Amino acid sequence: MILILFFLLGAAISVLSGFFGVGGGFILTPLLMLFGYSPIEAVTTSLLFTLGTSFSGITTHIRLKNIIWKYGLILGFSGVVATQLARPFVLLLERKGWDETVIPIFYIILLGYFAITMLKQGKKATAQQRDSANRPSIIKMIFIGAFAGFVSTTLGVGGGFIIVPLSVAFLGLEPKRAVGTSLFTIFIIVPAAFISYALTVPIDYKLSLLLVAGGLIGTSFGAKLTVYYENREVSLLLGTVYIATLISVALKLFNLGMAGLVILGLFIVYFLIRSVMKVQFYKRKVRESS
Repeated sequence: MILILFFLLGAAISVLSGFFGVGGGFILTPLLMLFGYSPIEAVTTSLLFTLGTSFSGITTHIRLKNIIWKYGLILGFSGVVATQLARPFVLLLERKGWDETVIPIFYIILLGYFAITMLKQGKKATAQQRDSANRPSIIKMIFIGAFAGFVSTTLGVGGGFIIVPLSVAFLGLEPKRAVGTSLFTIFIIVPAAFISYALTVPIDYKLSLLLVAGGLIGTSFGAKLTVYYENREVSLLLGTVYIATLISVALKLFNLGMAGLVILGLFIVYFLIRSVMKVQFYKRKVRESS
């Protein structure tokens, strides 16, 4: 039963990964901690999962022409450098016994900030959004990539949940292109972060590969769903998933892990149902107009 659960969990999270360009790790890491994994085991397992889902999502976003390759390379390689600075920090937290508190609090602070950022962005008119033609500062890209790389290694995420909102807010990318570029960046950053842990941290590869197998199915589907949503809707939904994850992590700190699982589960179900309805509505409009 647990094997099927992990496969379905990987598939469900990866749909959100492909849609939001966040790799899925920022949802999976707190979920694994709610399931009883230690923070460092959850971090390592999530990095492996993120590696698989980001590759799957990239192939779809290439077809949709949502990737700005130059930006992705700058963000990615600056992130790789930062991953090597973060690993000693995480191992220090574990030795001191602070990882159970510091990592969730770090999550809560970041999720709160980015939830507000994306909800504000979602309220703006689509016509007001800028795009890559503004040629954003390379210095900004290096700082964003480095921050994403550090957080990727610290929290077991691909860094996409940082790259997407910061690319929208500070680089001026429209959300869909921020999503595609983010997944490409993640695919550069995550291998360095995962290898740095995998050599020393024991993880359950059987369950991890089941998560990845489910993820390979869902990510491409999630990326294709972006076609049916406006940029404003993508921003609002991303802000909402940040809030749901924030609440679940906060509940974990108060030993209410089951309530956190329920909240995240309800959001995933809501998103999947909403997306199915979107696709059906779109197809019906196409049939009526033809």
